[in-house]
Amino acid sequence: MPYTLEQLNTASPEAAAALLDGLYEHTPWIVEHALRQRPFASLAALKLACAQALAQAGEDAQLALIRAHPELAGKAMVDNTLTAESTNEQNTAGLTRCTPQEFAHIQALNQAYNERFGWPFILAVRGPRGAGLGKRQIIETFERRLQGHRAFELQECLRNIHRIAEIRLNDKFGAELGGQPSLGNELWDWHESLARHSDPGYAEQGQLTVTYLTAAHRACAAELQERMRECGFDEVTQDAVGNVVGVYHGHQHSAPRLLTGSHYDTVRNGGKYDGRLGILLPMLCVRELQRAGQRLPFGIEVVGFAEEEGQRYKATFLGSSALTGGFQPAWLDQQDAEGIPMRQAMQAAGLLTANHPDPMASIQALQRDPQRYIGFVEVHIEQGPVLNELNLPLGVVTSINGSVRYMGRIQGTASHAGTTPMDRRQDAACAAAELALYLERRAAQDSDSVATMGMLQVPSGSINVVPGACQFSLDMRAPTDAQRDALVADVLAELQAIARRRGVSYTLDETVRASAAPSHPALQARWEQAVQAVGLPIHRMPSGAGHDAMKLHEVMPQAMLFVRGEHSGISHNPMESTHSNDMELAIRAFQHLLHSLAQDPTV
Repeated sequence: MPYTLEQLNTASPEAAAALLDGLYEHTPWIVEHALRQRPFASLAALKLACAQALAQAGEDAQLALIRAHPELAGKAMVDNTLTAESTNEQNTAGLTRCTPQEFAHIQALNQAYNERFGWPFILAVRGPRGAGLGKRQIIETFERRLQGHRAFELQECLRNIHRIAEIRLNDKFGAELGGQPSLGNELWDWHESLARHSDPGYAEQGQLTVTYLTAAHRACAAELQERMRECGFDEVTQDAVGNVVGVYHGHQHSAPRLLTGSHYDTVRNGGKYDGRLGILLPMLCVRELQRAGQRLPFGIEVVGFAEEEGQRYKATFLGSSALTGGFQPAWLDQQDAEGIPMRQAMQAAGLLTANHPDPMASIQALQRDPQRYIGFVEVHIEQGPVLNELNLPLGVVTSINGSVRYMGRIQGTASHAGTTPMDRRQDAACAAAELALYLERRAAQDSDSVATMGMLQVPSGSINVVPGACQFSLDMRAPTDAQRDALVADVLAELQAIARRRGVSYTLDETVRASAAPSHPALQARWEQAVQAVGLPIHRMPSGAGHDAMKLHEVMPQAMLFVRGEHSGISHNPMESTHSNDMELAIRAFQHLLHSLAQDPTV
């Protein structure tokens, strides 16, 4: 029989510690420290208490914990001296069934890793779903992390240890406590299924790329529609720009709706969760309502936005712009890299038909009436390291950063690198470099502003020529427009001062200006209540990345929930991932938000 939270909370200290025996490898003090915080409102609160106890213990204690773990497929496995928990984990991952060649390779990796870092390699080999990683995945991860930096690798080992402990808790407690994340596992499987579709040239390499209206994109749209029907949505359609829309009616068909969703296109060679988590998660919540025979006082409209990333055409937020009335007619004439206009791609995908000869009329008809909606909420993977570093599965977004982007060119004088004295140079690259360093310093003054010179190029540069020109980009973001504008003003003033001091000139073209999208206070408060309801502390944070929510913000209240990502929250990368346990908590938080709004839909 699985343990219960009541058992854990009411047991004597010794009995409670015995219930959690083996949670952290040969290191019972972590559990003993965490148990001082009883009673726990949830298993999530217990996990956080354990993580905090270890974080506060200092590096020596953390290293001792890491060194208490056996090597993967190492001497302890061969000698049959692993703990029962470690034996189960290594067996689940197939490490007890290595070929001689695999075993020899892992042994060599173990030795190289220990020599480099001074501790054993730690990996939660049962993986993000708990079912076990493949040996090839384990070896590839081993090889990649062997090249890492010490400080990062120390924290990566600790993160994996906490994941190992989480899976061991899953085995000890029942699903109703969030022990076995049954819904999270199912949601994980849905992401894997949707990731089967990828554009040619990427699919063959095992990479995920889904760009607007390609065959893979259309296959994703078809799978989303089919799954929506299986989930019990009352209406499932694909609109004139390719958005997939599912409606689950409230008590009355005319009742107001809660709008939610995200995008299903991806960047090139991207991850499985960016955008898609915000579509599939509310779909699963609708399915649970339908299975329970429940209708709410409001309807739920889930939108899989067809485009957000701007990978095939220059237009971005194309899908959500259609709902806000921001779709630009000129976008239809944009051409992709193969010269195919967007209008033609839409026709080929069957979005524009003979019955709708005027595409803009069809697209303009998609604009939503904000009066019909409670607001817009979006669940999204964080795409950053903050939640990971805080050992928190969920974060509440306070604002989506406003941004300004520029493309610039500094013009100096090309001259001989050997004969031009240092005090006679008009070096365009050095001027850009000086600006880049100022950009870094100035953004850091605000703590939550960010600024990047992501492109830097010397046209026709030569090793023995002082750069006469330099092209560069600027990307500046902040949680409020006022803070962003102050950052921009300082950077542009510094660029002017650098140019004057160095005797160079410059041109600067603004390419993007997006307003900040602060979360609606009432909807943000609902997310905060939901996070507390699943037993977690509230962590408020801005979003540095843009999201569909910032477009819906133009016409209705919006608020977002972030879900922690693996691998320090990396995103726009094949390693982008999250755990089924974290997704389970996000599902429960979304369900709480729905029932909270059912009690009082006022925002």
